[in-house]
Amino acid sequence: YPKTCEIKASISRFEEDCSRQGLPEVVNEMCPNITRIYNIGKSQSGLKLYAIEISDNPGEHEVGEPEFRYTAGLHGNEVLGRELLLLLMQFMCLEYLSGNQRIRHLVEETRIHLLPSVNPDGYEKAFEVGSELIGWSLGRWSNDGIDIHHNFPDLNAILWAAEAKKWVPRKMFNHHVAIPDWYQSTNVALETRALIAWIEKMPFVLGGNLQGGELVVTFPYDRTRSQGVVREQTPTPDDHIFRWLAFSYASTHRLMTDANRRVCHTQDFAKEDGTINGASWHTAAGMNDFSYLRTNCFELSMYVGCDKFPHESDLPEEWENNRESLLVFMEQVHRGIKGVVKDHQGRGIANAIISVEGINHDIRTAADGDYWRLLNPGEYRVTARAEGYSLVSKKCEVGYEMGATRCDFTIGRTNMSRIKEIMEKFKKQPIKLPMSF
Repeated sequence: YPKTCEIKASISRFEEDCSRQGLPEVVNEMCPNITRIYNIGKSQSGLKLYAIEISDNPGEHEVGEPEFRYTAGLHGNEVLGRELLLLLMQFMCLEYLSGNQRIRHLVEETRIHLLPSVNPDGYEKAFEVGSELIGWSLGRWSNDGIDIHHNFPDLNAILWAAEAKKWVPRKMFNHHVAIPDWYQSTNVALETRALIAWIEKMPFVLGGNLQGGELVVTFPYDRTRSQGVVREQTPTPDDHIFRWLAFSYASTHRLMTDANRRVCHTQDFAKEDGTINGASWHTAAGMNDFSYLRTNCFELSMYVGCDKFPHESDLPEEWENNRESLLVFMEQVHRGIKGVVKDHQGRGIANAIISVEGINHDIRTAADGDYWRLLNPGEYRVTARAEGYSLVSKKCEVGYEMGATRCDFTIGRTNMSRIKEIMEKFKKQPIKLPMSF
């Protein structure tokens, strides 16, 4: 277990090569024009954390094209998510080659990153024992005993404390919360550090981390706002779109919303449409809240099956249960508005702030000035601003059909910033007149 290549091998070369080398390598050989393998770092024991990129221009960010990620295996003994991502990369390669228009559109309009095994050390421990003998905890943590999913800095507490002191937005932004200095001196796993560096480097818009042991999709916040409270509804300013994103996966899964399915443990999430606010289930600052508060990326957790480590014979059915959901959720990255913020010379402005009236959470433009803002259908007043530039606002309408609405901005320099620029250019300082008394 698990011989992923045997699940779907409509091209015989997959069957031949998978026994000799890893599936990502085989996918890369079959689809070299749309895939790229890279690693984001190493585990505590030195194993590389490999990701595969699927895009029509692998290796480069295209202006206007959103970036999406799936991760799995943060808990090494939750193997099903890992196998689903291996199957997904194989499926997308084969379907792209066969001319599937839906897959071709996804590949050509999205830069997709799949990281199947965040915790390979834990996976190795679980794999040695096997699915029949594995327990709840063996392989769950990293080699140095850290729960990677909950190893991220608690940015919630920092933002909420600033809000309580009314520092937002005068002294602190409502987004891109800085990682505190003290975090670096705490017990941070190598895998967590690699994830943070990756998350901060790539302009991800939407992400999902696949977990196991339950059938439900959780959305931020994952940490309760009230101190000492274990379970409490704690919505983000983007609660409406998060609920939609969660439902888009759960409703297209073959079992999550089925009222007649067996309950995994004690809680019947099918009664809640297969979704739940993370903090109302169990509180913990983790990867989802970190992504939302530190970056532009909206991250959710998909618990994709009752069995964390299913038997090999169960994989075909588990793949069918999740296949449509995996695709539909990826497609949601094209929901909302997108555009480019430029100056009057047509140059993209990096790090410009995009605000949506009525939603107390902003995002920022990427290096080329492009941005993507996930939103539900409706009419919004959107503002673009950047340091040294005048702000510009406009109305942007999001329709019900799939495809983000284009909403570009051109913003000009403020008079003060232009004066400063001229003075710096000619190395002139402001004239200091003597004060008269």
